[in-house]
Amino acid sequence: MKRIIFLALTVLLFVECSTVPITGRSRVNFVSDAQVLPTSFAQYSTFLEENKLSTNTAMSNQIKNVGKNISAAVDRFMRANNMSSEADSYRWEFNLVDDETVNAWCMPGGKVVFYTGIMPICANENGVAAVMGHEVAHAFAKHGQERMSQGQLQQLGGVAVALGTSGKSEESQQLWNTAFGVTTGLGMLKFSRVHEQEADRLGLVFMIMAGYDGREAAEVWVRMSNLSNGSSQPEILSTHPSNESRIQDLKNYLPTAQKYAAQYNAK
Repeated sequence: MKRIIFLALTVLLFVECSTVPITGRSRVNFVSDAQVLPTSFAQYSTFLEENKLSTNTAMSNQIKNVGKNISAAVDRFMRANNMSSEADSYRWEFNLVDDETVNAWCMPGGKVVFYTGIMPICANENGVAAVMGHEVAHAFAKHGQERMSQGQLQQLGGVAVALGTSGKSEESQQLWNTAFGVTTGLGMLKFSRVHEQEADRLGLVFMIMAGYDGREAAEVWVRMSNLSNGSSQPEILSTHPSNESRIQDLKNYLPTAQKYAAQYNAK
C-alpha cells in the first residue's frame, strides 16, 4: 500500500506538470476545465442573484469597459500562442457589486466581480486596469485549479504519513502528524504568495497590452498600504506578499512587462 501511494504521488507530479505561459513557472494541475467551469459559471450566477449590483452607472460601465479591454488582450495572447481552444472556453463577464468590502475576484472561465469598496483604491481607470489584470491573471494561470490539485496531493500525503507511522508509538505518530500539518500549512501559504506575485506580474503585462499605464499598478498597492496604516501580519504567515514587497516587485518588473507587452501585441 505504501508503494502504491508513493507511485501515485510520483506519477501525478511528473505526468501532470505544465508551465504557466509568460512566467514559465512549473505547476501541477490535474483538474480539467470541464470539471471546473460549469460549477464556476453556476456559482457566479447564484452570487449575482444574491447580491446587489451597483446602481452607479459610470463606475459599472468603467468596470465593463476595462474588463472588455483586458480580456481582449488575454484572448489575443491565447490565440497567438496555440491556446485557441482555451480562449473559446471563457465566458467573460464583469460586474460591480454594491458592497463596501475592499475586494475583487475572477472565477475560472472569466467571471469577474468588483466591489464598490475597492473603487477608491483603484482611484482611476489605470488603477481599475491594474486590479482587473491581476484578478484575470489568476484565472488565466489556473490558480484555482492548481490549488485544488495541491489539496488533493496534500490528502495523499496525509495518507502516506499515516501509513508510514503505523506500528510506531502514539507519541511518535503525533509528532509526525504535527510536523506534516505545520509544514504543509506553511507550504500552502507560500503557494498562495507565489500565486499573488505571479498574478501581479501577469496582470501588469495584460494591462499594458490593453493600453493602460503599468506604473499605476504599484500605486494601487501604495494606496492599499495607506488604507491599512502599514499594519500587516508577518509575510511568512500571510497568503499574500506584504504590500511593500509587491510594490517593489511591480516596480522592478515593469520594464520586463513592457517588453513582453510590446512583443505579444506585435504577434
